[in-house]
Amino acid sequence: MMHQQRHGHDDLTQNSPSTQRRTGSAVSAVSASIVVLGVAVMGVVQAFRPAVVDAQTSKTRAHVETLASSRLEGRLAGSNGERLASDYLVAELQKIGAKPLPGQGDYRLPFEFTAGTRDGGTSVSLTGAGSATSATGTGQGDAARALSFSDNGDVSGPVVFAGYGIVVPESQDFGYDSYATLDVKDKIVLVLRYFPEDADQKTRGILARYADLRYKAMAARQHGAKAMIVVTGPRSPNAGELVPMTFDTALAGSGIVAISVVGDVARAMFAGVADKTLEEAQKALDSANPHVAGFELPGTTARVHAAVEREKRTGHNVVAYLPATTPVAGVAKPWVAIGAHYDHLGHGEAGNTLAGKDEAGKAHAGADDNASGSAAVLAIAATLAGQPRKRNVLLGFWSGEELGLIGSNAFATSPPLPLDTLAAYLNFDMVGRMQDNKLTVQATGTSPAWAKILEQANIPAGFSLAVQEDPYQPTDVSTFNAASIPSLSFFTGTHVDYHKPSDTPDKIDYEDLDRVVDFAAAIVRRLEDAPDAPQFTKVEQQMQAGGGRAGARVYTGTIPDYSTEVKGLLLGGVVGGGPADQAGLQKGDVIVEIAGQTIANIYDYTYALDVLKIGQPSKVIYLRAGKRVETTLTPAARK
Repeated sequence: MMHQQRHGHDDLTQNSPSTQRRTGSAVSAVSASIVVLGVAVMGVVQAFRPAVVDAQTSKTRAHVETLASSRLEGRLAGSNGERLASDYLVAELQKIGAKPLPGQGDYRLPFEFTAGTRDGGTSVSLTGAGSATSATGTGQGDAARALSFSDNGDVSGPVVFAGYGIVVPESQDFGYDSYATLDVKDKIVLVLRYFPEDADQKTRGILARYADLRYKAMAARQHGAKAMIVVTGPRSPNAGELVPMTFDTALAGSGIVAISVVGDVARAMFAGVADKTLEEAQKALDSANPHVAGFELPGTTARVHAAVEREKRTGHNVVAYLPATTPVAGVAKPWVAIGAHYDHLGHGEAGNTLAGKDEAGKAHAGADDNASGSAAVLAIAATLAGQPRKRNVLLGFWSGEELGLIGSNAFATSPPLPLDTLAAYLNFDMVGRMQDNKLTVQATGTSPAWAKILEQANIPAGFSLAVQEDPYQPTDVSTFNAASIPSLSFFTGTHVDYHKPSDTPDKIDYEDLDRVVDFAAAIVRRLEDAPDAPQFTKVEQQMQAGGGRAGARVYTGTIPDYSTEVKGLLLGGVVGGGPADQAGLQKGDVIVEIAGQTIANIYDYTYALDVLKIGQPSKVIYLRAGKRVETTLTPAARK
């Protein structure tokens, strides 16, 4: 299950941004909107208590223990562990007679993604101020390094010191603009990392929102700068050190050359400043007085070469199907799909781990997240394989979910069968740690048929069902909802071992996981036998108060697509009835400008939201089928 984690002052997103995460807000939403269905059961299941069920009697235990074993090393997408996991899945599918999809020669469907970045030889050279200085990167003792989101290229020009490089939008009613008195067009800006160190807590809280280095890069680009150089100031944490190249799943750059340099290089840029050192300049800015301005660095010219090597890897979805045994001619939507992601975090190298310092670098077993869901799909498939079926049953095991639903999005973007032939999709993500007999079923708002189906299937199952209508979850169900497929997602709740190496097979409640299998198999059987497919309903997304990035108060109803390399914001869909829907935007559109702000990527769009005002129409320029189109979007308030 996806998770977003932020580190340090830079507030750099380690995973795909803007998606709601499961770490608390979703749980509170569940508890606030529980509808109890079905029959109450006797007793209470102790939280986190694994049932004593051996691999011979359990439908799921052997699958979980294999997928979460140390040999698979956390099943990171594109890794050898992922390959071993896919081998196991394929072997189990073959045992029950599942076949590759029609027209496919293999169970594995490959997709390419960006697995990380590294510096490919960044350098900067300075001339002027009576001397020449050069700095290079790529090895130990580097003096220069590209930022992970930098464009590749060579630029040169005079250098302007732009202070902290922070611009707070006017909509925040807080006057702070590092570029207010500066002309940086076609120049190179030097900016300090982080935000003013001596500001009071309230001011720090405001400035910290806009201290993300991506935001600073966007601000520099918007003001016409050709490149941005970042230095960790002498009065800051990590003084003089280079900015690490963090893991970044963005497939495209930020639209500007952006590097960091060590303190000595930045001090050399100040050689021509007669009355101020770098430390003195930072000290003046650290009060956060908005009237303390940056300045040109007299006679200093820089030549910057940025080289970012984006590591491409190939992940593999594993997809099979159980053919209908008694297909009905002319039946609408002759497929039912069930799925789960089988990838996890590897050793935490992608940056989305919650491991403590004592666990750093350890393999993340991912027993609940999501060996449990993968085991459930295998066990449901084994149950269905021995029964008559009027519809084909698609069995999907997605990779790259932890990096931003990359695998399921790849499947939906280039589907091996028409998506409009899918009657429904059932998703299983973290279903192995049941607490107090509560099973959460999400995305029930995607069809009016779900309420009755769930109630009937739960009579023998006896779960306390916590029903959530919202399909906009941080798991693969979002992909299928965006494709207008009635969907459900099953979830037994978060826990203290989430995204840690301690999420191990011994903590799974196999007895209740097997009950989830029986419950879901009963639902699939109803879908197989029904003459009519469930009707899809487009759900208007409900925003949770306090969620998302601080200060993002407006709501646009856009659903970004994170898996495709494109300049701009590619829409994976829009929320029904939301501002984007009302403005005529739709899946596949690429937003390139909003409210006068150019948009090069998802991060630009996130930051541009801060310039929008609730109820005030804003011009949006987007590309549809390569044609530039203009519309007006009126943001609403987040609820």
